[in-house]
Amino acid sequence: MMSLCRNLAVLLLFLIASPLPHSHLFTHATSTTAPATRPRIIFLTGFGSEGDDDDDDDDDDDDYEKPTVLTQVVKSVQNTLVHQAPKLCHYDFCLENQEPCGQISAKTGCLCPGVSGGDQPPHSPRIQELVPITRGGDRGKIEIRWCAPSSVVTGYKVLIEGGEVLEFEDVSRRGLVRSMEVGTNVCVEAVNSAGHSIPSDFSCMRYEHPESSDHKLLAGIIGGGVALLLVLIIAAVILWKHQMRKKAKRDSANGLGNPSYSTEGTL
Repeated sequence: MMSLCRNLAVLLLFLIASPLPHSHLFTHATSTTAPATRPRIIFLTGFGSEGDDDDDDDDDDDDYEKPTVLTQVVKSVQNTLVHQAPKLCHYDFCLENQEPCGQISAKTGCLCPGVSGGDQPPHSPRIQELVPITRGGDRGKIEIRWCAPSSVVTGYKVLIEGGEVLEFEDVSRRGLVRSMEVGTNVCVEAVNSAGHSIPSDFSCMRYEHPESSDHKLLAGIIGGGVALLLVLIIAAVILWKHQMRKKAKRDSANGLGNPSYSTEGTL
């Protein structure tokens, strides 16, 4: 009896100590139970690197300070740009014998107006006026005045209808030409190493002598006076006819008012 109890106790201890039954049962339970899936939750604690949980307080303080620093930097850049804003050069395209705008810019740091390069044909200059000279040694000649284009220019040419061509320097803005007939077409061309400008409506002008304009004005005044005189004559004739009609009606009404009146005598 004692040996039987001893054998049972040894068998029970063997079963308890042996890992095989438990491993088999655990494997079976795992294979028969459906795995539970849960959504992964990601927590964003800041813009710092991972593993800096101990420095959360320091990062929060830095986040509060960053906008202030950024604002100061932006204001500093804006102030710098305002103080360093470039200015346009004082350069007049219609003024003669000026210092080139490039030299003015090199001295003062100003900005020249947009100018096409010397590797491109220049834009057309603009004629201001054609003025006849009435006094001095150049009396009878005509002065041409123009404005430079926004291009690199090495010289100018004045082309007069009929084939005459006159050349002027790049700093010139006016030139004297011979006397010409009213209605003659005059053009100014800008020239550089790449070619010359194309004639346009504002780079060409027809010569109109001031005397011809005065003659036109005088002719207009005379024509207007004649027209006014004709209108007055017509109005006077119409008024005279109207008065004559009124008088005829009045005389006719006076004759019909006395029936006993007769040119042959008394009835």
